[in-house]
Amino acid sequence: MGVDSSTQSCKVVIADAATGRIVRSGRAPHPDGTSVDPEAWWHALQQAIADAGGMDDVEAWSVGGQQHGMVALDAGGAVIRDALLWNDTRSGGAASDLIAEFGADALAERTGLVPVASFTITKLRWLRDAEPDNAARVAAVALPHDWLTWRLRGFGPDRPDLGELVTDRSDASGTGYWSPATGEYDRELLAAALGHDAVLPRVLGATEYVTDADGRRVGPGAGDNAGAALGVGAATGDVVVSIGTSGTAFAVSETRTIDPTGTVAGFADAAGGFLPLVATLNAARVLDATARLLGVDHAGLTDLAAAAEPGSGGVVLVPWFEGERTPNLPTARASLEGLSLQNTTRENLARAAVEGMLAGLATGVDAIRGLGVEARRVLLVGGAAQNAAVAAVAAQVFDVPVAVPAPGEYVALGAARQAAGVLAGALPDWPVEMHRAAASDPHPDIRTAYDAVAQRRAADLR
Repeated sequence: MGVDSSTQSCKVVIADAATGRIVRSGRAPHPDGTSVDPEAWWHALQQAIADAGGMDDVEAWSVGGQQHGMVALDAGGAVIRDALLWNDTRSGGAASDLIAEFGADALAERTGLVPVASFTITKLRWLRDAEPDNAARVAAVALPHDWLTWRLRGFGPDRPDLGELVTDRSDASGTGYWSPATGEYDRELLAAALGHDAVLPRVLGATEYVTDADGRRVGPGAGDNAGAALGVGAATGDVVVSIGTSGTAFAVSETRTIDPTGTVAGFADAAGGFLPLVATLNAARVLDATARLLGVDHAGLTDLAAAAEPGSGGVVLVPWFEGERTPNLPTARASLEGLSLQNTTRENLARAAVEGMLAGLATGVDAIRGLGVEARRVLLVGGAAQNAAVAAVAAQVFDVPVAVPAPGEYVALGAARQAAGVLAGALPDWPVEMHRAAASDPHPDIRTAYDAVAQRRAADLR
């Protein structure tokens, strides 16, 4: 069994350990908001398991989940306050404070990260400063997947063994107080954030396991991006570009990366390697907004974009509708340039939206490659990846072959593959169906035009 406890919902897949064939599945919704009672995740997990037909025939299981969320526990194993999710931005000032105290270069060297509001370390510093009484009660800090694993193994307020909390390298690497170089927690940074030391989950190896109350093997779990990498079978040289509400680009690498600018987060993966990652704020919602403007649905947007020539007749959309994280321009707004009486058509506007969204993600891929990481193939995932226009333009914007895996719950499938690995002693090679085969149709003029406008806009904002 593999679990994906994401921001919006909990998905469960039950798969055949030998082949990866999904036998059955289930899901349940999560509440909205950036601050959530973890009990809601626990109830959703139980509902999703029931929806998937239960666990009677399950021999091993593993949980993947949203990264960075802060689950603070007291000495009795009770949750102290609602968990702050990755997308809760109230700790932005705490991130600046930590950088001022330790320095961006030193933090990047020690943890692979330069703090931003997403990371657990900044949420703990916020808790220390904003809710000192709650901070003083913290006996253990877990991430969403750590806490759900602990609960499903039979622990909690009725059995509060904090020493049984476990995690994996990928999720530990997103805390801001774990070292990819040593594989150990940086206790000085934890204390600087929280104000004191605390119990942290034991970091399991890639195929190391614990057991649940029924004797089933339980895998280490993974952060969502690392789980997706397992699910799509990404290997060294692959870059996974995920197009959801936000966008991510992450590469499987055998060596760690250090980026003092903070553009590339130096995460670890769930298989013993590394997962350098870049995030953008503006992804699928760019297409949503453009479709609304043009009065069409997504199929209509695809048809319009397909009718325009590469380069959109000179129309360039820099899609920083909600500010941007890559580049770091939180107050930015979108801009549309290059319009003339001749090229202002619905077709060109539709294609410019697709080109702008993908060019922004390609900038992230360039940042990863700039740290010496090889990119031989782009795997395009997420709901928008199934859009024919997006796939076609991606083959033109990225200068390496692009492949689109068939639609699937790849985080949950990656967790299931990890669970199969703890049974076999090594990750199985499960086949991944490709919705569209690898292709490359480079049009460097698209990136040249986009980069010129984006760089000028960024310079103006700075």
